[in-house]
Amino acid sequence: MKLITEVAAKAGIGEQHLELYGKYKSKLAPSLWEELSHRPDGKLVLVTAVNPTPAGEGKTLTTIGLAQALNASGVKTVAALREPSLGPCLGMKGGATGGGQSQIVPADEINLHFTGDIHAVTSAHNLLSAMIDNHIFHGNALDLDPQRIVWKRVMDMNDRSLRSIVTGLGDGNGTVREAGFQITTASEIMAVLCLCDDLSDLKKRLGRILVGYNYLGQPVTAQELGAVEAMAALLKEAVKPNLVQTLEGTPVIVHGGPFANIAHGCSSVIGTRYALKLGDLVVTEAGFGADLGAEKFMDIKCRQAGLTPAAAVLVVTVKSLKYNGGVAKSELGSENPTALLEGIPNMERHIENLGKFGVPVVVAINHFAGDSPAEIEAIQAACQRLKVPSAVSKVWAEGGAGGQELASELLRVLEQDSADFEPLYEDNLDITDKITTIVREIYRGAEVSFSPAAKRSLAVIDRLGLNELQVCMAKTPYSFSDQAKLLGAPEGFTMGVRDITLSLGAGFAVVITGNIVTMPGLPARPAAEGIGVDEDGEIHGLE
Repeated sequence: MKLITEVAAKAGIGEQHLELYGKYKSKLAPSLWEELSHRPDGKLVLVTAVNPTPAGEGKTLTTIGLAQALNASGVKTVAALREPSLGPCLGMKGGATGGGQSQIVPADEINLHFTGDIHAVTSAHNLLSAMIDNHIFHGNALDLDPQRIVWKRVMDMNDRSLRSIVTGLGDGNGTVREAGFQITTASEIMAVLCLCDDLSDLKKRLGRILVGYNYLGQPVTAQELGAVEAMAALLKEAVKPNLVQTLEGTPVIVHGGPFANIAHGCSSVIGTRYALKLGDLVVTEAGFGADLGAEKFMDIKCRQAGLTPAAAVLVVTVKSLKYNGGVAKSELGSENPTALLEGIPNMERHIENLGKFGVPVVVAINHFAGDSPAEIEAIQAACQRLKVPSAVSKVWAEGGAGGQELASELLRVLEQDSADFEPLYEDNLDITDKITTIVREIYRGAEVSFSPAAKRSLAVIDRLGLNELQVCMAKTPYSFSDQAKLLGAPEGFTMGVRDITLSLGAGFAVVITGNIVTMPGLPARPAAEGIGVDEDGEIHGLE
């Protein structure tokens, strides 16, 4: 690893703008923005993927490797990524810093506590939770209805036992009421941190957070509880983006960590804007498949921040397409051209969907050692039929050198094809129509079924005049539908909406579909069981 001061200098960042967290990571001071703000923006490229499978698609890996390849080609490139959550790192997914020769480092520190941003979000969120119950305990001047408090608590860990709890038990401990926990990455404060423009905008958004309703059915906000300034104090450092590096010294801004299946799934607006001023090209990613992360990147992040993506890279693998073609995980290593062809419609659907946002697409075929040439050729042939450029990416094994084909194809597309970006839906549509548009245009469902709870939420949205909110779909990442096992490219299904919650600070309504939960659970054998620390303090197994 290079010293982070060297990485910053190479990116054109003076040491006076660094707030160092040891030798290899740093916060970027607001003074840097004052120096950069007049510069023209570079071009923004989104890396997304087909629906995720147990074999892993390598979206973050591809983002890192592509940034390295572009820099090696002489194009000044900065990557912009999300911060890993402890939940998946210690649960099912493991680390989230890439792999092989395409990693961001120091990986263990980034995967664990990093610079404390996620812990700060947890603290700010739970401060508000404590102030809500304390307000009720000390007289309830705002007439908050304890049965209509919508603000839960959070922690950055997978713990299904905390999804539904009862608080206030025991003499003198407040009002007994039903409550629960979310994972921190689903917190509205995480979304606010990632969508705000600066500390001032952060405060305004925090003030708009809906905590519940009074006995007359009117909304009560964090501003009314007097919680905003204290929350902002806890988030004062977290609002500053973090600078790290890849194994090849490419600068990477890592900031914010919302999940894409239960939140909006994109790194921070602030971090992205810094990157756009520092690089001629910025490579960023959005979580899970393009039906979730990319849709939210286009419809929420780009819309709110005024960003215009120049292109999208869709990551596919031979294994992911065979899995979508019906092959079991244990059999994905065996050549199976028939199943591959049956899974290709999943890739086609994502390509078509990205085209609806007016951005050119390049398919990155993330190469695994066991892939057969015939299987790779079948994917390339499908891309040729769809008139979409493709490139084989070997960035895991070869780093930037293994991404040269992909980098060259992307640069060619950026030179020849101009984006005509448009969000999927208009702001003036009501929430029901926005949901229906996403279900029909992106998921290809036939209709939407709203539960009684969801209908009540829609009535509240109408009554409060909140139809201008954007829509953040909370949905299984494994299928276009709300049914995880419905693979490939299903269509004509009914999407079930269980409930709709309001994130007024973030500017969107969260639409909860199927059996999706906002507090994940650990798998039968969590990744935590394989993690250890040796006598020298080196961490092993966090991959």
